[in-house]
Formats: sequence, structure tokens, C-alpha cells
Amino acid sequence: MKTYEIGVVPGDGVGTEVMPGTLDVLDTLAEVHGGFKFKYSHYPWSCEYYLEHGEMMPEDGLERLSQHNAVFLGAVGNPKLVPDHISLWGLLIKIRREFEQVINVRPAKQLPGIESPLQNPDGFDFVIVRENSEGEYSEVGGTIHRGEDEIAIQNNIFTKKGTERVLRFAFELAKQRRGKLTSATKSNGIVHSMPFWDRTVKEVADNYPDIEVESTHIDALSAFFVTKPEAFDVVVASNLFGDILSDIGAAIMGSIGVAPAANINLNGKYPSMFEPVHGSAPDIVGKGIANPIGQIWTGKMMLEHLGEKKAADHLLKAVEDVLADGVKTPDLKGNAITTDVISEIKTRITGL
Repeated sequence: MKTYEIGVVPGDGVGTEVMPGTLDVLDTLAEVHGGFKFKYSHYPWSCEYYLEHGEMMPEDGLERLSQHNAVFLGAVGNPKLVPDHISLWGLLIKIRREFEQVINVRPAKQLPGIESPLQNPDGFDFVIVRENSEGEYSEVGGTIHRGEDEIAIQNNIFTKKGTERVLRFAFELAKQRRGKLTSATKSNGIVHSMPFWDRTVKEVADNYPDIEVESTHIDALSAFFVTKPEAFDVVVASNLFGDILSDIGAAIMGSIGVAPAANINLNGKYPSMFEPVHGSAPDIVGKGIANPIGQIWTGKMMLEHLGEKKAADHLLKAVEDVLADGVKTPDLKGNAITTDVISEIKTRITGL
């Protein structure tokens, strides 16, 4: 029997509330399917940990996480305790960068039982592939002078290697899905990096003649996510553009509380990391109403990454059945609490 070693970092806020139930769901799924099981190592790294230790994770934190098959993250951040730039760069982004998790993947689809804010969502189902290591989120730049003469410079870094890498990943994913790829660009306004991006899209596309390819400016693409989301299959974007588009994807699903994400390492040197999009939601901490769907769907993505596709599909089907039956937390206009949703999903998995 396969044993998957998972490094679990519940983090802050609702991360600590939805993680235990999600692990219970994953264990139930493993029991039903057989052939694999999970072994969890729990790490209490969070803003509270920072207040006690002066760091978001210990000096050997990355070394400890590197021993696992995957990292399963809850949520990071509590701005009342620790500034966001410290909490994010000390944990989440530190793991992404040093574990070379160069691809971020975020699916968005119309889920049954959830009311989309769109008048006609028309069964949309797409995946955003976001470059996760460079682009607009480069650390290159600085400030000079003060007062009215102050200048801030932020350099966007686009490498051929990084751009080709994310594009190849997106094209390969499109081959497995419906065969359509949309590239987010802004070459009519950003005159160096975006024409470079567009040119590289065309170069990589030559190796995928069966994939339908289009390039769309980010402003128009953002609007199209609202007016015709069903038109998209795989959307590939730079770091900033992908970040923005994926939040729009979560919004049109009906709640950011259901949105999952994967940070993928491609070279096998380090584990990949899986995290929900929703953040720590300090406004509802302790109320017992946090939506666990984002964490559970993230678990589905982790299962796929580990090669357990049948179990992954079973998990998402169980989630969809529960939502279709109206078992929903308040963010989805339901009256269920976190544990209700967890319990119902486990029941669907076991068939009881």
C-alpha cells in the first residue's frame, strides 16, 4: 500500500478550522478506495507562531517540508497581528519560491447548488495556469529620494525559460481537456514584456497544431470572464494577470470560499503545495461557519497530483452532490455549519 507523506500547515484563521475535517475526509476516501493512505506531519507555523518566535517558520522549516510528497496549506495571514508582507513572504511565498513551484493552477467551474452572481453562467468550466515565479512579482526594483521627488521602480522580469515553461504546461493541460488555450496579454500597452510573451506563445503553439489558440488583452479577458465564461477552457497568464483572473474565476463561482489552487514543482526536487484561495477570513473565525469546500477541492487537486485520479474524481463528485442537495455554509446562502458539510461529504464518499 502506498503511503503519502503530507506536510500539513493549517496556518491562520479559518485554515485551522477547515483543515482537521478535510484531513478526515481524505482519510475516509483512502479507506474506501484502498491502495493508499496518508501520513500527516503537522506544523503550527502561523502569525501566532511569528509573535512567539519572531519568524513565520523555523530555520529548518523548508528542510522539514522537503521530506514530504506534498505540502497541504490552510491559510496564511492575520493583519491585526502581523503585516501581510511579513506573513506572506515569510511562509507562503517563501515556500513557493524556494521549492521552485513555478506553476500555479486554479480551476473555476459552475458548481451545482451554488448561485453564481452571473445571470447566465452557462456551465462554465475552465482552468487558469499562472506563471508563479517571476513576471510582475519580481523583487527587482527599489525607491530613491523622499517627498515630492520620491521615485519607486518595480521591474517586471520575464525569462524565456520561465515563459516557455508555463506555456508548455498550459498546452499539455489543454490537450487533456477540450483543446483550447487562451493567452492573457496586454501588448498594446506594455511594449516589451507582453510582445515577448506573445511571440513565445506563437513559438510554443507550433508544437501543438491541434490546440486552438487565441490571445486576448487582459482588460477584455476580464470582461469576458463575466460575460461569456463558458467560452474558455485553459487560460494561461503571467503572474499578476493570472492572480487577478483567478480571483474573478472564484467570484463568478459564487464564493471565494470554494476555490482551490495548486503550486506545482516541475523538476521533482521539491514537493508541490496545495492551498485554497480564500485566505484566513478573520471576520468569521470561531463562528463554526467557515466553508470547507475550498480546502477539500484543494485536496482533490493534491490527489490528482499524486496520481490518485479515481479517488480525486470521487471526492469532487461527493462535493457536488452535497452542494446540489443544499448543504451549504452561509457564504453560499445556506445555513449549514462547517462540520455539517464535512459530515455530509463523508457520507457521500462511503455511500451510507
